[in-house]
Amino acid sequence: MPLKSIVILLLGIVLFIPDRALGNEFDTTTAVVISRLNGKIIFDGMPDEEPWKSIEPFPMITNTPVFGKEPTEKTIVRLTFDNEFLYVGAEFYYSDPSKIQITSKKRDEMGAGSDWLGLILDTYDDNQNAVAFFTSPAGLRTDMTISNDANASGGLNSMPMNPSWNTFWDAEVQINDQGWFAEMRIPVSSLRFQDENGVVTMGLILFRWIPYLNEQLCFPAINQDYGDAGPMKPSLAQTIVFHGLTSRKPLYVAPYAITGITQENNLNDEESKYDFTTDKKLEAGLDLKYGITSNLTLDVTVNTDFAQVEADDEMVNLTRFSLFFPEKRQFFLERSSLFDFNTGGPSTMFYSRRIGLDEDDDGYYPVRIFGGVRLVGRQGPWDIGFLNMQTAESENLPSENFGVLRFKRRIVNEYSYVGSIVTSRIGLDGSYNEVYGVDALIRMFGDEYLKIIWGQSFDSDEDNNPFTFDISRYMLNWERKRQSGLYYDVWITGSGSRYIPGIGFEYRENYHGYGGIVGHTWIMDEHSLLMNHGFHVENFNYINQVNGIHETVNISPSYFITTKSYWQGRIGVDYMYENVFEEFELSDDASVPVAKYNFATLDIMFFTPMSKPVYAILMSQTGTYYDGNIVSIFVRPTWSINSSFELSGTYNYNKLNFPGRDQSFESHVARLKVLFMLNTKISASAFVQYNSDIDAVISNFRFRYNPREGNDLYLVYNEGTNTDLHRDTPYLPRMSDRTIVLKYTYTFTF
Repeated sequence: MPLKSIVILLLGIVLFIPDRALGNEFDTTTAVVISRLNGKIIFDGMPDEEPWKSIEPFPMITNTPVFGKEPTEKTIVRLTFDNEFLYVGAEFYYSDPSKIQITSKKRDEMGAGSDWLGLILDTYDDNQNAVAFFTSPAGLRTDMTISNDANASGGLNSMPMNPSWNTFWDAEVQINDQGWFAEMRIPVSSLRFQDENGVVTMGLILFRWIPYLNEQLCFPAINQDYGDAGPMKPSLAQTIVFHGLTSRKPLYVAPYAITGITQENNLNDEESKYDFTTDKKLEAGLDLKYGITSNLTLDVTVNTDFAQVEADDEMVNLTRFSLFFPEKRQFFLERSSLFDFNTGGPSTMFYSRRIGLDEDDDGYYPVRIFGGVRLVGRQGPWDIGFLNMQTAESENLPSENFGVLRFKRRIVNEYSYVGSIVTSRIGLDGSYNEVYGVDALIRMFGDEYLKIIWGQSFDSDEDNNPFTFDISRYMLNWERKRQSGLYYDVWITGSGSRYIPGIGFEYRENYHGYGGIVGHTWIMDEHSLLMNHGFHVENFNYINQVNGIHETVNISPSYFITTKSYWQGRIGVDYMYENVFEEFELSDDASVPVAKYNFATLDIMFFTPMSKPVYAILMSQTGTYYDGNIVSIFVRPTWSINSSFELSGTYNYNKLNFPGRDQSFESHVARLKVLFMLNTKISASAFVQYNSDIDAVISNFRFRYNPREGNDLYLVYNEGTNTDLHRDTPYLPRMSDRTIVLKYTYTFTF
């Protein structure tokens, strides 16, 4: 096909364009020794005691909007430790303190409209994974895990920063006429690290965000070669060393009690009417965390419950492939990066949402989890992850046991690893699915990386011949990991016709594929209104593994721009060739029949500065779609009214017309979220969604009281409401389901 020639030409150009050497301005591999705290300090948000003053501050460097420029506002950040805690002390001065911005008080909120202090620790110094801690002038606490060296593995739904992870730590702040000041106190027991003969090596990144200037300062000096994610990348962290920092073996016991009612209207067996039922709930459960050794942590959960988790975003699927939803449940998030085994895009050999959730025509619904164990940590050179969970029988599934075993270790250099994974899914009815995989990520030189993946599945319903490709999965990927100057990413991949990852997610099945990305970003000097601009061309090709026929070919050139005040835009053309072998439905009123199609759309994205109290994201797509036309509009405005109130909404409109077949499809998805924060301990939210595709309103209301980490009171109300009662026979009830839950958790520390 002609597109294949275009791709080969583009990649040929890429490989012969010379480019300047990469890297930070400072040698981050020369270790900085962290001083032990010498004296007593008062943990009050003001690091002004003499022991603080005796510690050398880190030299903060401007990352954006102009790299290397002297910081506009005076900034002092220090790090120290004692036997129990790591401490961060920050002095963030302001020439005009009235310009300090606070937009939220809610736990785990993080937006560009607020001032921030950030600490990122690559605790195992593996250049891939890290934990991050943030606080603002409101004193809120946000923590998250960072995986895959902060590289997205498959679009918006596969972001490497996961703010749903929580651990034990504290923050205190003060504001005065000179600026704002902060102290962080992180228990040593909240961190996992390798102690080698009394020496602990980690990676460190510190940063300050000043929203009124759109200015980000960081240590070490990280330039803009790696885009917005640069100051979050563990591979760019400063190597630091602690002498005499000893791992503590935590024991946390967190019992919970939950009570509530569930009301549903379900169609009876004769399908003649809807029966209203009410179920009452009164249960208890337990989570336990214990440090077996300094590097291995055991988690045990009994009668696991996730009633407090926020509802998924409603979506309309305009493709023939499954939608991917991110994990939000706390138990599956701690060190989730260790279990990551991404095979390209959103596809992965381990997708934790397969555990404790089932899916029907109405979406996902919970399946009872009797309990489980998880063991994570490091033993010698090996990172180890083990997970085993047991679920109850559900409407569509037998009681099942889920198992995952993951190993990783460094090879060749500190930026490379080799690993393996084994997953199992065994039902009490005798069904089973087992998968193994091996992977390697090798830094060849500079920012050039080679990734290799191979795996196979064995399923009780299949003929499992390990000497055929039918049950196999592979990927070979070469990437220049940077976002300034010239960058590229080329890959070949494939999935056998009978490859079934039982607790994984496979976006596309039965194919061989190849493709790549090539782009160039120009970083502008300090005299330009622009921060950067560039072009980006993406291509992918998928061939049916059985018959060798091209199924999909895509080429998507685009141009993007970012100003120094963070106005952002992108415009591109998306050309598609699709060979549809099997008809698929878009809705009850429209489908895509078997045929070959060529179509193209004009795609536009626009972002206003998120450092402002009011900002918006706007996207549009117009053009042809299979044998018809498409108009798609996406708008997401957000208004931070003050530090206690935030109002945000989303509206997604899709209009599809197929005039040659007299079919059309129109969908509306609207979301409204209201957030109220009395202080950093008490918050309430309302999340209401409307989806015209299912003619329903889904409402989620949550109240949270969090006086300290591990001590939580949740009151949750969920309701599903039908908007078109006459779309089916018998007529639908107005309410489809309703749940009211009260959950209390208290953590005992030993």
